Amino acid sequence: MSGFQWCEQLKEDELLKKRTGGAGSILHTLLHIADVEYSWIRAIQGLGDTIVDFEEYRSLTEARQLSDSFRKDIRSYFAEGLIAASDFTVSVPWDDEDFSKNEILHHIIAHEIHHIGQLSVWARELGLAPVSANFLGRDL
Repeated sequence: MSGFQWCEQLKEDELLKKRTGGAGSILHTLLHIADVEYSWIRAIQGLGDTIVDFEEYRSLTEARQLSDSFRKDIRSYFAEGLIAASDFTVSVPWDDEDFSKNEILHHIIAHEIHHIGQLSVWARELGLAPVSANFLGRDL
């Protein structure tokens, strides 16, 4: 089950409620995960960063549509086989260091797992079963 699917059981006020940790709210955390992944993949491609104004996405449907559009571009990138060349470095405008493509891909995975853990804590605070951090079988 994806984070978006899990969120379907929540009311809008729970999605937007300010919380300790994560990116501040459940919805903002989902947007943040999608934004970070997309920004790093665009950096690997040598493309500029896309700035997301989280205030423009106030519903689960809007957030999912943004994430789905990002995911479509990301899948296209991987389908082109561009993942194979991993020995080059990438510069990004939000950091002074350069990173290898492999470092970035590992960072993207660790970043999402980190936030899945935060969502898990919030789920338990709401008395709900958390989203699984298991990536096997999730078609990601």
